[in-house]
Amino acid sequence: MEQLNFDTLKIRHRDIRDSLPESISVRIHRALSWLQRAEKETDDEDARFIFLWIAFNAAYASEVHVSQNNRERSVQLHFIERLLSADKQDRLEHIVWEEFSGSIRLLINNKYVFQPFWDYQRGDISEDEWQEAFQKNKKYAMLAIGNNDTKNVLAVVLQRLYILRNQLLHGLATWNSAVNRDQIRDGANILGRLVPAIIYLMLESGNNYWGDAAFPVVE
Repeated sequence: MEQLNFDTLKIRHRDIRDSLPESISVRIHRALSWLQRAEKETDDEDARFIFLWIAFNAAYASEVHVSQNNRERSVQLHFIERLLSADKQDRLEHIVWEEFSGSIRLLINNKYVFQPFWDYQRGDISEDEWQEAFQKNKKYAMLAIGNNDTKNVLAVVLQRLYILRNQLLHGLATWNSAVNRDQIRDGANILGRLVPAIIYLMLESGNNYWGDAAFPVVE
């Protein structure tokens, strides 16, 4: 299976973009621009994670997502379903089960990327409530792993990474902080493989309807 990166995906996009609907071509073009920026970050994992998340968001965010303010998780779950349906070479399964199974288990067991833990820290819920929610979520995730359920494993991973995204983009974490290096590094590495695969799948099934581009290009 060939290595996917900005250069290989840009060549493919240039070759077929005239045959793609404008909405999908715009989303891929935007995602590629942020992927290219992320690949230039070799020393700053915080920046790499942020750029990769923007690339991911550029790929999946549609007009429906923005204008109707759908819940992030439900939008992502539907997007994952469509990607898996288009993934004839099982690229996403390979990433989940062969490349990052260990890192994914660490994320699942990491309370610092689980929102109820922070709700408890703010005093919004009790310690028992967040602990119960954490154990329930871990049980759900481990059941998905046990069943080789790629869709729901990816959903949990993105849910965890979304908390990390919030911490960084909303200034709720210190740049280059020693206390969150493991999840930042693992999150960036996972997104670094997921994002090119997602762009590739959208390119190869671009004539399917993926939704209109949010904020279309206006001359």
